[in-house]
Amino acid sequence: MSRDTHSFDPQRPAEDPLGPEREPSNEARRREGQEAEDGPEIPTPEVRQPPSLMPEREDSPRAHLLRDRTFLLRESQLLTMTELGKFRVVAAADLARFAYASDNARMERDVRRLKDQGLVSERTLATSGRKTLRVMTLTKTGKRLLQNTRRVPEDQRLYHDILKPREAKHDAELYRLFHTEAARIESAGGKPLRVLLDYELKRNLNRDRAKLGKQKSDPQEIERLAERHGLVVVNGKIPLPDVRLEYQTADLELKRVDLELATRHYRPRGVAEKAKAGFSLYSHREDASRLRRILDDQELTARILAL
Repeated sequence: MSRDTHSFDPQRPAEDPLGPEREPSNEARRREGQEAEDGPEIPTPEVRQPPSLMPEREDSPRAHLLRDRTFLLRESQLLTMTELGKFRVVAAADLARFAYASDNARMERDVRRLKDQGLVSERTLATSGRKTLRVMTLTKTGKRLLQNTRRVPEDQRLYHDILKPREAKHDAELYRLFHTEAARIESAGGKPLRVLLDYELKRNLNRDRAKLGKQKSDPQEIERLAERHGLVVVNGKIPLPDVRLEYQTADLELKRVDLELATRHYRPRGVAEKAKAGFSLYSHREDASRLRRILDDQELTARILAL
C-alpha cells in the first residue's frame, strides 16, 4: 500500500515524527485494480553505472568486532549494509540491480551470510492483488556494527527495521528513485554526497521548532524555520519531500534537490502542495496521466520524471 503525502504541520503535536498512517482515498481504492491509462510522454530515466565490485574470489571476509562478537564480512556485504542503512528498506530486485550490477546469485549469497549473522532481515510484503515484494532491512545489530566500522560519514543517518509496514512498498521504491536522480547528477559531472529521508527532515524541523518556545506557531517564525531547512510554507504547512539528495556539481558547488515519488494514491491537494514546494516529481509511467491532469486542473507547471 502506498502512503499519502507528508508535510510538517506547525499546529500538530510533535510526538509522532510523521503523524498517523494514511489510508488511500476511496478513489484510490477504486482505481487500484483498474487498467492504468497511457500516460503522457515523460523523460526516460538515466541508467546509472553500478559500483565496480571487487571480484568475489578476491573479496575475502574480514573480522569486525562489536562488543563481544566477531563478524566476518566481505566488502560487498558492507556495501549492502550501507545501502540498506541509508534507505531503511530496499527491494531485493533493486539491490541486485544497483549494488551488484544485476549479479543476483552473488547478492543472494551475501544476503544469506548477513542474515545468518543476524545483521540483515527480510520480509515479503503483499502489494496489490496476488503480487508480493521481497524487501530487506538492517537489524538493530547490523546498524550498530555498520556505525562501528566508521565507513559511513557521521552526518549520514542510518536506519534499521521497517517503521510503518503499510508504507514499506513506497519507501522501498525510494532507493530506485535515488539512483535515477543520481544518474542525472553524475551525467552532468556531479557527485551525490548525502541522502536525507523525510523522517530526518521532520525530526530536524521538530527539534528547531521546539527551540522557538512561545513563538513556535507564529507564521513568520514558521516561514523562517522552513527557509533555514531549505523548504517553503504552502497552505500553512511545510511540505516534506520523500528524499533530499545533497550533491556536488561539476564546478564543486554544493547543491541539493528534493525528490517526491507521486503515485495514483496521492490526493490532488497533496500533489499540488508538492509541486508548489518546488520538488522534483517522479512517477510510475502508468500514474503520470492522472498526476498531469491534477497539475493542469490547478494550472501548475511541474515536470514529471519517470521512475
